[in-house]
Amino acid sequence: MSRADAAARPPAPDALVLAGARLPGEARPVDVHLDRGVVRAVVPAGSVEPSPAARRLELAGRWVVPGLWDRHVHLSQWAMVSRRLDLGGVGSAAEAAALVAASVTGGADEVVGFGYRDGLWPDVPAIDLLDAVSGDVPVVLVSADLHSCWVNRAAARRHGLAEAAGETGVLREDDCFRLVRELDDLADDVLDAWVDEASRAAAARGVVGVVDLEMRWNRDDWARRAAGGADALRVRFGVYTRDLDRAQSAGLRTGDEVEGTGGLVRVGPYKVITDGSLNTRTAWCVDPYAGLAADEHPHGLVNVPYDELVPHLRHADRIGLAPAVHAIGDRANERALDALEAVRPGGWRGRASIEHAQLLRRDDLARFAALGVVASVQPEHAMDDRDVADLYWAGRTDRAFMLRDLAAAGVDLALGSDAPVAPLDPWIAIAAAVGRSRGGREPWHPEQAIDARVALAASTDGTGAEVRRGRVADLAVVEHDPLAASVDELRGMPVALTLLGGRVTHDAL
Repeated sequence: MSRADAAARPPAPDALVLAGARLPGEARPVDVHLDRGVVRAVVPAGSVEPSPAARRLELAGRWVVPGLWDRHVHLSQWAMVSRRLDLGGVGSAAEAAALVAASVTGGADEVVGFGYRDGLWPDVPAIDLLDAVSGDVPVVLVSADLHSCWVNRAAARRHGLAEAAGETGVLREDDCFRLVRELDDLADDVLDAWVDEASRAAAARGVVGVVDLEMRWNRDDWARRAAGGADALRVRFGVYTRDLDRAQSAGLRTGDEVEGTGGLVRVGPYKVITDGSLNTRTAWCVDPYAGLAADEHPHGLVNVPYDELVPHLRHADRIGLAPAVHAIGDRANERALDALEAVRPGGWRGRASIEHAQLLRRDDLARFAALGVVASVQPEHAMDDRDVADLYWAGRTDRAFMLRDLAAAGVDLALGSDAPVAPLDPWIAIAAAVGRSRGGREPWHPEQAIDARVALAASTDGTGAEVRRGRVADLAVVEHDPLAASVDELRGMPVALTLLGGRVTHDAL
């Protein structure tokens, strides 16, 4: 931008210069000129005189990066987590029951917990165990992967799930999803306030946007929130199978702006869950799981079989919704790719995604690339699941969470958290993708680690790893160079400033 260019266009009231910044991997300071919500110039520091009307922020050598996206969240559930009994550190069914007992003794008239992972427990969830400590107080414990719930008889009766709960009290897949939706049914003003709080916390981590795949009719939720002043994030919301006809009637098409939201809310993908999860031992796999209980399916579960999936995808494609297909096991991924190819062979480029893609057949790497299907992956899940994978996917973990091989095959990666399964914090995802380690443990399958530049680019919703002229001014300012930082520095990356379209949404300068 020359002096003549600057003089020819009067600056907007929000014109801003980020002075003395650095770009990732670069030592030379630059000035980033913003005007009308767009990056107008990235120039050597001091080389262009800003307009007198422009505000100037001195960054003192901090690094400026494109604003971060989390490509897979359940934002309502993430907002609720801090209000629920924390089961994240529980190592057995007995320990979980003891926490429930303490809540009941403390006067709770209902106990809702979240975060247990029973794949490595020495004992198993049982309805009698919960009943013994809770009596008539309803108890619902939701697993960390959101694919199973453990309930007592009082809760099973309240929610009409007594037959499904049986003698174990464990609900899997659709029964669990139904119960979680009922737990989410809070007053709009209460839930909206919690979601706004969670959104602003995300902005404080450099996040500018999320793909919200909550199991709700999200259009009305987000239109209401935007009308109420929620403006911390850009949001693309998902549509589920039960709402396809409703979406068609409303004329929803992927990418369209929701009227009255100032461009912050757009229609996202059609989300369909084809199999289960690893921790619930319901991910659909080619080979059987090792050491399953008698009531568990040896290969996992198929939530949406191929002959139903294809018509659903055709319906969504016909009305203009791009697919986001949940597939975790290798068989589920294979069949998801089959279905995507059957509906639009070679025609999904950059629009369709497979969510999770945790275990893959090697032959399917090239199919991802050929179909242009995005691998929407959550690297922190590998840190959470490594021990469970080593047990239940023994002998095949070289094909689990294979980020480097996907990238090498030319597949576009999109990083996320699946919050509340993992924290809504892209720096955690980037650190897990780069280091394949957490808490001082040896890296797990380090051959599948990806370069920091690739991880950063996969966290910016297609913007790439660099701030460039002409791009929307969705930016984050951080204290370490993300391309040179250690894994621990990445995981706890201090964020000094977040800008959404040039507007400050977080300021710790």
